[in-house]
Amino acid sequence: MYPIKINILNKKNIVLALLFICPIIIYLFFATGVYNFSTLPIVSHNVSGVSAFNNLKGEPVYLKDKLTVLGFLGSDLTDRKINVYNLHEEIYKGIHSSDEDFQMLMLLPHGTEQQVKQVIIELSRYAEIDKWEFAFGTPKDIQTVFKSLNTTLPLDENFGTDYVFIVDKEQNMRCADDKDFNKIHGYDATSVSVLHKKMDNDVTVLLFEYNAALKSNYKINRRDSFLKINQTQTEDEK
Repeated sequence: MYPIKINILNKKNIVLALLFICPIIIYLFFATGVYNFSTLPIVSHNVSGVSAFNNLKGEPVYLKDKLTVLGFLGSDLTDRKINVYNLHEEIYKGIHSSDEDFQMLMLLPHGTEQQVKQVIIELSRYAEIDKWEFAFGTPKDIQTVFKSLNTTLPLDENFGTDYVFIVDKEQNMRCADDKDFNKIHGYDATSVSVLHKKMDNDVTVLLFEYNAALKSNYKINRRDSFLKINQTQTEDEK
């Protein structure tokens, strides 16, 4: 009987020890900032700037230092405005508050301002739209930006496409290394499934990438400050 009692007590002690130690190990793992995740591949460098475009307020728009979902809506929003609503539901709502530099940037030809105003009225009924940007330029300006993406897709006769693209803060185009994209490197905004299953995941991966980089820089800055303080104290003692 005694050996059985001892074994039971030993098992209880082991369980209690694990319950005590495991949370500490998990805490230390996350506190050190060691995360394993894949980065989102760069598929095209040096996407052209958008300084030639202005929003409805007449203000310039930018790609630099912005995490951008970039779209080309064309001159006729009759059918393509559904793409905007799909993006709003599947991408914007879940991500717009995750990064202050995130934006949804749609480029259009001059003359489409009234159509865009109607779309904005519809969007504003469902959520805040402060990270949405609609910017206007010449057909030549639109073609210049689109060409710099190096995608195999064409623009249609209205200077638009149903596909949208991810551009990082350094003006590189990003996309998952997926054979289904076949050098398109874009996401079909007419497909809720593509936006929900593929694009949302890719944007999230890129957000994690930037957050990890910020955390790493913060640690390095703290380390450098610590070393500098210690060096100053040592020199004072001398």
